[in-house]
Order: sequence, then C-alpha cells, then structure tokens
Amino acid sequence: MLLILADYLEQYYSGFQVFGYLTLRAILGVLTALAISLVFGAPMIRRLNYMQVGQAVRDDGPQTHLVKAGTPTMGGTLILIAIFVSSLLWADLSNRYVWVVLLVTFGFGAIGFIDDYQKVVYKNPKGLAARWKYLWQSIIGLTAAIYLYQSAILPEETALIVPFFKDISLQMGPLFIVLTYFVIVGSSNAVNLTDGLDGLAILPSVIIGGALGVIAYLAGHSYFSEYLHIPYVPGAGELVVFTAALAGAGMGFLWFNTYPAQVFMGDVGALALGAALGVIAVVARHEIVFFIMSGVFVIETLSVILQVTSFKLTGKRIFRMAPLHHHFELKGWPEPRVIVRFWIITVMLVLFGLATLKIR
Repeated sequence: MLLILADYLEQYYSGFQVFGYLTLRAILGVLTALAISLVFGAPMIRRLNYMQVGQAVRDDGPQTHLVKAGTPTMGGTLILIAIFVSSLLWADLSNRYVWVVLLVTFGFGAIGFIDDYQKVVYKNPKGLAARWKYLWQSIIGLTAAIYLYQSAILPEETALIVPFFKDISLQMGPLFIVLTYFVIVGSSNAVNLTDGLDGLAILPSVIIGGALGVIAYLAGHSYFSEYLHIPYVPGAGELVVFTAALAGAGMGFLWFNTYPAQVFMGDVGALALGAALGVIAVVARHEIVFFIMSGVFVIETLSVILQVTSFKLTGKRIFRMAPLHHHFELKGWPEPRVIVRFWIITVMLVLFGLATLKIR
C-alpha cells in the first residue's frame, strides 16, 4: 500500500525511490509487525483475561501443566493482525504470490479461530468437528494448489527440485497440485501439533519462515537463482516482506509466550502459520528443503501417527505420551529444557537446509 504511495510521490521527490528496495521494505516489515505485537500484546492479554478466554488442560497430560489452566489463548489473532497490517503496508500488492499467501493464511486462521472459539467460549472441548476442519483445510489447500498450477508461467514453477543435485528436477504436471495440497495442509497441522509448550512452536516458525524468506528472495532474483542452480520464480522474492512480517510478529508474540506463558496462540495462530510456511515453500520450489528444516514439526507429527497406530494394532504405546514433547516431559525433563533443545535442533536443521543451496 505504501509502495503505491511512494511510487506516486516519487514524481515530487526522488528520495521516495528508496522504498522500491525489497530489503528495506522487509526490514520495515519486521519492525512494523514487531511494534504491533509489543504495543498491543499486553492490552490483548488483559482483554482475553476479562473475557475469560482461558486454555483448557488435558487431564491425562503432565501434572506440571495444571497451572496453565485458564491462561488466555487465541493470542494468534494478534500475530495474524500484525502480519496482515505489515504485509499490506510494505508488500507489493500487485504481486500474486503475496495475495496467495495472505489468503491462505487468513483462511486457515479463520478455521483455527472457529475451533478455538468453540472450545473456550462455548466450552466444547472438541472444538470444531475434525471432519469439518479437514474439509475446509482441504478446500483452501486445493484452491491454492490449483491456482498456483494454472497460473505458472515457467516449467520450473511446477518442478520438484532435489537438493544436493543441480541438474535434477522432476516435472510433476498435475501431481504438483497433490504435492502442494499435502505440503500446505500437512504443515498447518504439524505446527498445530507442536504448539503444546510455551514458545515451542512460535520460534521454530519464525526461524523457518526467515530461512524460507531468504530462499524465496534468491529464487526471485535471476542472477542468484542462476548462480545457485535453483529455479527462477519471477515475483517470489516479494514474499520476503511477508516472511519478515511473520518474523516480527512472531518475536513480538514470543515476548508474552515465553515460559511461563502469559498467552497461548491457539489453533488460530498455529494452523495459519503452518499453512503460510507451506505455501512459501511451494512458491520457492523447495519443498524437500522445507521438510528438512521443519524436522521438529515432522517428528512431532510422526510421534502422534506412530502412537495411534501402535495402540490400535497392538494395544501398546511407543511413547509415554504424544506428541513427542510430552514424552520428554514425562521422562522428567523440565519444560524449558524441552523447549530450548527443540529450538536448538531447529536452528541446526535450518542451517543444514540453507547449506543445500550451495552444496549442489
């Protein structure tokens, strides 16, 4: 929005050309989203406390979580507001990828909001029925996948890139739609499953989002993409503004969500952030690298799948409790230790994922 204004004012003062630089707008996006989160975080928490929008705690969970009962949730609404305001202010609104990411994020956030609302306001412990949740996730995910496939201009925009090999890319054709659907929906639910401890999901989302922003920027630049032997995706670089806004909003939220949390982001934040990361990975054509960087999210999801499968087939549990972070808690790890160690693992995986850009 402000880019349009800057373009208009440029005829009166050439200094407004500076806002055409993507890196500057990304920095401003971080600062804007961070400021919104920090300024409105405390008032939001007070409002949620007044409305008694408190988190319910599982009876079969770690006993240390009982003190969390009543902690305000749905704080992810603030994250989304900060991301949207910052992106609308500093991103190029004529870029189709910006709108795809914004609309998918909003759609999954709306699903999470309804789910949270039913849990904390109507006191329905199950929230939105699973069949309806997955139906709407599927509709949004498939819509985005079909649009990205049909609007692709270059063959590279729908090819699967294999890391470590500069000359290997698989033309997927319509299978691109299937892959995109699973990346978006799978990523959304993986982040949601991980969001069980204070700050456990938000910082990895910020770190992975920042790394995807770097990849999108490189993919959207013809020189860098050619030098690194990665697909050139015109317009993908603009997503660095969105990822910058995500990072700023996430860090601002972590100020209040760090242990012991004053607020939880709830499904409204977790589902939206996961979906956003998935879309960006698809646009940047680095789904496999995204899978590597999201190792914590992947392991958390696999632990739930393995636990449920094992119990149904054998009547025995593999882990003391799923998702995996609860297993370590029940083994005696203090919550901060679990959180920080998962953060460290994410940092290492993200660095490894970024290294694949050069090791080809």
